[in-house]
Amino acid sequence: MNLTHSSEPPKLADTLYDEKKNDSDEGFRTMTPVDMVDAESDILNPMSDEIKRIRWKVDKRLIPMLALIYLCSYLDRANIGNAKVAGMETDLQLKPGRFNTALSIFYIGYVLGEIPANMALKTIGPRMWIPLVMLAWGGVMISMAAIKNESGLYAGRFFLGLAESGFAPGPMFVISIWYIRQEQAIRAGLFFSAATVAGAFGGVLAYGISHMDGVSGLRGWQWIFIIEGIPTLVMCVVAFFVLPDFPANAKFLTPAERDLTMKRLQADAGPANETEFTWEQFWAAFKDWKVYLHMSIGFFHAIPHAALGLSIPSIVEGFNFDHVTTQIMTAPVYVVACLFTLAMAHSSDKRKERGYHATITILVSIAGYLLLVLTRNASTAARYISLMICTSGNFAFTPVALSWPSANIGGHTKRGVALAMIISFAQIGSAIGGQLYRDDDAPTYKRGHLMSVGCLAVDILLVLLMKRMLVHENNRRELLTPEQFEKECSQAGLADRHPDFRYYS
Repeated sequence: MNLTHSSEPPKLADTLYDEKKNDSDEGFRTMTPVDMVDAESDILNPMSDEIKRIRWKVDKRLIPMLALIYLCSYLDRANIGNAKVAGMETDLQLKPGRFNTALSIFYIGYVLGEIPANMALKTIGPRMWIPLVMLAWGGVMISMAAIKNESGLYAGRFFLGLAESGFAPGPMFVISIWYIRQEQAIRAGLFFSAATVAGAFGGVLAYGISHMDGVSGLRGWQWIFIIEGIPTLVMCVVAFFVLPDFPANAKFLTPAERDLTMKRLQADAGPANETEFTWEQFWAAFKDWKVYLHMSIGFFHAIPHAALGLSIPSIVEGFNFDHVTTQIMTAPVYVVACLFTLAMAHSSDKRKERGYHATITILVSIAGYLLLVLTRNASTAARYISLMICTSGNFAFTPVALSWPSANIGGHTKRGVALAMIISFAQIGSAIGGQLYRDDDAPTYKRGHLMSVGCLAVDILLVLLMKRMLVHENNRRELLTPEQFEKECSQAGLADRHPDFRYYS
C-alpha cells in the first residue's frame, strides 16, 4: 500500500561507503559502493543486507540495555511481593488491607511523573535522563530496607513510583524513534520480556536471599531490598556510557549509517514525520480520540496485570508450598510467559497487525483465570499450569498493545505525550489492581480472578472497537477524491491525520 499520493520516497546518496572487515564487525562482509540500498525497493525492506547489518548494530547497542534497565525497574517495583513472603508484613505489624494500600500508593507517584518525564526524555535525551532516574529509584529501593513501620512503607512506595515514572514511557518512545513500525513490536517484546525474566530471576534471588535472614542483624526482606537495589545503581553508570540518544546524532553509527537510518524512518512515517518539539503537537495528543481509546484499553488491562504481577508469590504460596519453596517456584511461571510474549510480538510484527494479536493474548489470559477458579480444589499441578497460562497471556499483551499507539501516532512530540498519557492512565488501573488479591480471599483468590476476567472482557470489546475504527479510517482515506484529498491536506501539522498516513490495525 502506498503511503503517498504524489511524492516519491527519499533518494539515497549515490554511494555509501567502504568498510573494512574486522573482528569487531561480527563477521559481516566488506561494504563497497556497489552495496548501496536501492531507495525505491529496499529502504523499508527489513531483509535488505545493508539494513539488516545496521539494524543489528542498533539492536546490540539499544535492546539489551533497555531490557536490563527494565529488568531492574520491574524487579524493584515487584519485589515487595517477595518481601511479604519473607516476613515484612509481620515485622511491620501491618493491619489487614494495609499491604494492598502500599501496593497501590506506588502508582500514585507513577501517574504524577509520567508526562513531565517523557518531555524531559525528549528534551534532555535518553543517555542523560534515564541514568538520572535510575539513580533516583535505586537509592529509594535500597533505603526501603530501613523502614520501621507502615508510614515508612507508604512513603517508600510513593517515592519509588515517582522515580520509576521517569523511565516508564521511555522505552517505547525510544524504540519508536529508532525503528520503523513493522520492527517495533518484537523489540518491545524483547525488553518487556525482561519483566518476565525479572519475575523468574527475582524469585530465585529471593530464594537465596531468604537464607540471609539475621545476617548483620537484618531480616531477609530487608536484604531483598538492598541486594536487588544495587544492580540498578550499577546499571545507571553503564547506561550513561552505552545508551545512545537519537539516530541523527548517534556516534556509534557512521554518517552513512545515520543517513540511511533517518531516511528509513522518514519513509516509514510518510507525512507524519515531525521531529521537533511544538506546542501544537503537544496539545494535539489531547485532541486525538485514539489516545483516549488506548488509555481505556490500558486501564482495563492494567488492573489484572498489576494485581497478578504483584501477587504471584502469594498465589503460588496458596498452592501449599512453604515460604522458601514459594520463592523459587515462581520462576517457571515467568519463563513460560517470556517465551509466549516473544512469540506474539514476533507474529504481530511479521503480519503488521495489532488488534487480533492483542485479543488472542487477552483470551489466553481469561482462559487461565477461569482455570484457576475451576481448579482451585484440584491438584497443585493443575493449578500451577493454570497460573502459567494466565501469566503468559497477561504479559504478552503489553508489547503488542504499546507498540500499537507508537506505530499509529505521528510526530515525536505528539507520540511522546500520547504514550505518557496512555501509560500514566493505565497506572490508575494498576493502583486499583493492587486491591484485587486481598488476604480475606486467600488462598484461592477466586474473587480476584473473576474480577480480572471482567476487566479483560471489557478490554476485548475496546480492542476490537479500536481495530474496527482504524480499518474504517484507512478505507475512508483510500476512497478520497482528489478534491477531498487536497482539502484534508490543507492544514499544517497534521501528522497521522494526514490522508496519506495509514494506520496499523
